[in-house]
Amino acid sequence: MSDFRLTIRLDPSDDVVVARVDIAPGTLLAGEGVRARDRIPAGHKIATRPIARGAPIRKYGQIIGFASQTIAAGEHVHVHNCGLHDFARDYAIGSEVKPTAYVPERERPSFLGYVRENGKVGTRNYLGVLATVNCSATVCKLVAERFPKRLLEQYPNVDGIVAITHATGCGMADRGEGFATLQRTLWGFARHPNFAAVLLIGLGCEVNQIDFLMEAYGLQPGPGFRTMTMQETGGTAKTIERAIGALAEMLPDAARARRQPVSVAELVLALQCGGSDGYSGISANPALGHCADILVRNGGTAILSETPEIYGAEHLLTRRAVSREVAERLLERIRWWERYTASNGGEMNNNPSPGNKAGGLTTILEKSLGAAAKGGTTNLTGVYLYAEPIRTRGLVFMDSPGYDPCSVTGQVASGANVVAFTTGRGSCFGFKPVPSIKIATNTPMYRRMIDDMDINCGTIVDGEETIEEAGRRIFDLVVRVASGEKSKSELLGVGDHEFVPWQIGAVM
Repeated sequence: MSDFRLTIRLDPSDDVVVARVDIAPGTLLAGEGVRARDRIPAGHKIATRPIARGAPIRKYGQIIGFASQTIAAGEHVHVHNCGLHDFARDYAIGSEVKPTAYVPERERPSFLGYVRENGKVGTRNYLGVLATVNCSATVCKLVAERFPKRLLEQYPNVDGIVAITHATGCGMADRGEGFATLQRTLWGFARHPNFAAVLLIGLGCEVNQIDFLMEAYGLQPGPGFRTMTMQETGGTAKTIERAIGALAEMLPDAARARRQPVSVAELVLALQCGGSDGYSGISANPALGHCADILVRNGGTAILSETPEIYGAEHLLTRRAVSREVAERLLERIRWWERYTASNGGEMNNNPSPGNKAGGLTTILEKSLGAAAKGGTTNLTGVYLYAEPIRTRGLVFMDSPGYDPCSVTGQVASGANVVAFTTGRGSCFGFKPVPSIKIATNTPMYRRMIDDMDINCGTIVDGEETIEEAGRRIFDLVVRVASGEKSKSELLGVGDHEFVPWQIGAVM
């Protein structure tokens, strides 16, 4: 892509190319030998050869859909003439596994992190007020809001107080998948290394009892972990007062934490995308994938998620699975989602959102193939349930919905200490207590939303930079942000309302 052309060809076998800019009817597409028959919006697809009705349509060298009518060379290819139906995929488990070229430990870069007593490494130093149930959510928020600012200002080494609240914890069965998922999520936050200390607050009569959580995960009260319930403490006002006092007592210990050089092998990077467009799989996602490759080769961990948004591209991951067990676990999660959506009257072969379509994405396969690029090229070393602790290094997959806040909640609960979020339409996202870096897929949106975007990968589309160069820029920024540099979302104060645990099962 060193010479600028109006279109981008991703694979020699593709039936389509992608418009870099708006293309007028009659425009000759250099290198393709066809003229545009329609107006083609930037980011959208143009057929470069005739496609018969019912024939597969390829992009990225993969099937993204099937022609719902005969398509002529030069025509706009989108929802009006591209549909989707089931077809067989070759999972070829482990066929593309390759030895990972690890960087020797002594040559790995470092970042400045907070090393906790359990050996985990944080990138921020917060105090957390964690609600077990929606009934204590208001109290937790008020505790964070009313905590004396003058007291916090005396401890500049503490990043602040974060209230982690949600809308569940009661009206649910006290066993089963939904309950276990919520408990894993709360435990993951209670033990997250970006919290120097955590105060857990419940109502007292909810299904999700504090004692159950502590027993299930072996949590013990101590200087950095305290609990209370509103009913035992005496209600809203008394709980707020007591909680503020408890946090004030925790503050000096939290402030004693100091950043120190730590290998980037201790970074756990959440790979996320939202508000995607036709450039996502061309620029920001593969660039983030290259960043993930760099991290993995330096001993770190990258978490790919959003199961509905790798649906149709799962065969690319099974081929990189280090074992049949890892591949089968991924396929089991795909089958679970097929059953789950069917039981709710839906299906996995759904179209992308209206914003995704406006940006040029036509089918879920096209979106998934682009989204999977965030996972880079290294081997898939593990597959985990939502919010399950990550125990293997390298590229791993954590099952989650495609809803961004819910997916990131699970990734952070699993141990992510930095979030990298690609967007083509312009998602404004943050996630306390973990810094979130936002990566733009195209230059016009980056310029329009420069206060929210940390990095522009539109340079790839513009022909100014390679995927590898952009990926290295992302990696360098990840290291700086992990060391304390504030991301754009942190500077804006975004991230207090994105904790969304995945609710599975019936509301009782």
